[in-house]
Amino acid sequence: MSLGLAGRWDMGTELHVKFHWLSRAVQPVRSRCKVIPLRAVVTAAALANPGWLHPAAAERIDAALARAYQYNPQLNAQRAVVRQTDEGVPQALSGYRPTINATASAGKQFIDAKGNIPGLGPGGASLPIDTNEAFNTWSVGVTGSQNLFNAQTPNRTRAAETQVFAARETLRVIEQSVLFSAASVYMDVLRDTASLDLQRDNVRVLQQTLKVTQDRYDSGAVTATDLDQAQAELAAGEASLHAAQSTLLTTKANYRRVIGNQPEGLSAAMPVDRFSPRTLDAAIAQSLSQNPSVTAAMYDVDVAQLQVRIAEAGLYPTLALQGSVQQQQFISSDSTLKLLNSTVQAKLTVPIYQGGSEYSGIRQKKEAVGQQRLSLDQVRDQVRANVVQYWGQLEAAKAQMQAAERQVKYTERALNGVRDEAQVGQRTTLDVLNAVQALLNARVGLITAQHDRVVASYNLLSAVGRLAPAVLGLPTQIYDPGVHYQQVRDSWFGVRTPDGR
Repeated sequence: MSLGLAGRWDMGTELHVKFHWLSRAVQPVRSRCKVIPLRAVVTAAALANPGWLHPAAAERIDAALARAYQYNPQLNAQRAVVRQTDEGVPQALSGYRPTINATASAGKQFIDAKGNIPGLGPGGASLPIDTNEAFNTWSVGVTGSQNLFNAQTPNRTRAAETQVFAARETLRVIEQSVLFSAASVYMDVLRDTASLDLQRDNVRVLQQTLKVTQDRYDSGAVTATDLDQAQAELAAGEASLHAAQSTLLTTKANYRRVIGNQPEGLSAAMPVDRFSPRTLDAAIAQSLSQNPSVTAAMYDVDVAQLQVRIAEAGLYPTLALQGSVQQQQFISSDSTLKLLNSTVQAKLTVPIYQGGSEYSGIRQKKEAVGQQRLSLDQVRDQVRANVVQYWGQLEAAKAQMQAAERQVKYTERALNGVRDEAQVGQRTTLDVLNAVQALLNARVGLITAQHDRVVASYNLLSAVGRLAPAVLGLPTQIYDPGVHYQQVRDSWFGVRTPDGR
């Protein structure tokens, strides 16, 4: 049931309460104040009309949720976090790829050499060397390395991919939080706007009441106590009006913060019970498998286990193919020497003992796995408790709304009875106005119950993990984090992001 759909009133353009004064001495006053318009009751009746919030340019709740889904800064910031996490995969995959470096150097070198170089003299004799000279030197070279076996690289890749999945689930958590906040603040604006209208009209009624009472006091029909009571009621109504104005101002600011624009002409909203499980047991089971907080915690356990494998891989040998080419030249005043050096080699590294730090790291990672498993249990317990709590709140909201509808019904009947009794002198004017105030309070209670009914349905849908644009059918393009992931996963070079930055 949407806000403003409960209850029905038979109404014309304006409702009136007729006061028949008992004293003949106040007949002039009665002729001036025979009819008091109850525009507050008219406003309350308007709340029962499904079309009261449907102006030509009304904004529906699905459009508001779509805007929040597209432009909410908290949600967009979390999407950026997921894109950052995506980059961990190509970083891990770099362990499979070669590394190439180029070097160059230039300077002066002083050589003082004496000795014999075998085989360079005539007939294979030794060549004597005796030099003491400064040279201008330069060199250029290229070195490259390709891992052939490294047990850490595949585990780092799997860990990075799992972290991406965990980040996507965390994004779902934020999506649900933002969508629920948007739905909640949307309903808050509806509730607080209707409440403010009721308070305004209530003040008008109290002002008219004070005027009638003042006239009767001037004619001697009532005492100063009656006048003071009317003034006190008006002061209380004005205080409630100012409080309602402040509340609505704050609610509109929150609407602007969450959804991104000022609320204008909001239309009535319906609960989303049709998307939730029909029984509490089914809701609990669905939450334990689909709630993004649970799935994110499950991925965190997987990441912790892979971190143990990465640490253990530090004990395994590594094999790499390395090669280098270097050109050097030595230039003196009367000679030039060129050297070309190139190497290709396979390098096997077998760790034997590094002081015990690697063993400590493995034990540390294993403790982290236990911690993540306990955290997963905590998340599951919390999600289960939330589902039970929100299910109970939804059922209570349904019952409260039905009770509020009955309260409005019987309060209306009571007002009619008090009005009839006042016509025959069994009730006073104050009794009638108290009954009117009771009806207004009942209408405010009904508005609040209808608000809580809709919000509770969104809360339960979020708890079971189904508060998503695809489920709600929002008129917006759904953000796909896999697009960016595929764009960067196999990227070998480039500093620009896929969006051109």
